[in-house]
Amino acid sequence: MPIFSVVIPAYNEARLLSRLLDSLEVARARYGDDPQAIEVIVGNNGSTDATAEIARARGCVVIDVAKRAIAAARNGAAGAARGEILCFIDADSIVHPETFNEIEQVMEAGRCAVGASGVWMERMSAGIAATWLVMVPATRVLGIDTGVVFCRREDFAAVGGYREHMMVAEDVDFMWRLKRHGRKHGARFRRLPTARAITSTRKFDRHGDWHYFRIMLGVPFTLFFARGAARKMVWSYWYADR
Repeated sequence: MPIFSVVIPAYNEARLLSRLLDSLEVARARYGDDPQAIEVIVGNNGSTDATAEIARARGCVVIDVAKRAIAAARNGAAGAARGEILCFIDADSIVHPETFNEIEQVMEAGRCAVGASGVWMERMSAGIAATWLVMVPATRVLGIDTGVVFCRREDFAAVGGYREHMMVAEDVDFMWRLKRHGRKHGARFRRLPTARAITSTRKFDRHGDWHYFRIMLGVPFTLFFARGAARKMVWSYWYADR
């Protein structure tokens, strides 16, 4: 039986999926000699490119999820998981070689409700650095993070997984609910010491290195005064750009 189940939500990720799978192979080899210790499950969220074919050719389990929502893709793939520890990672990321070793160390060091690796950006510029300087303190204040997000399968089931009606920020909501669940059992959020993932800057490549501030400044207005526009923005930014 696997120890880790890596869950990858994917919609039209043929261009970037292979490099994530390459990095997972390196991390798998660094973890140990048992090839069955780590399984990889791709939640194929209606892809029209070769995402599913690439995943199957690389030995991944592919779960087709019809509902177009990142949360649904994560839940659908997690539902097929056999590992004790679920690890969620976006398809445009690259994991650190020591990812599974450090997750195991964190899990053994103390009760962990949910954890995350944190990330480095794929490239840097003035605009990306400014965004980084806003986001990193926010993760410290809120006690959450991104990158490889991990938890025990039993804790995932206890909170009901990701909320599929949420089209955005479902990952933040998921971690908050796991943290609340963990407090009842003396468990808390934990961050990996060094094994940060690398996250793609394709949003910056497409929308400009300063776009985050333009979008964030517009969000409060659209949420309160133009709900239809807000839904359109969420769909175009997170779902329709590939």
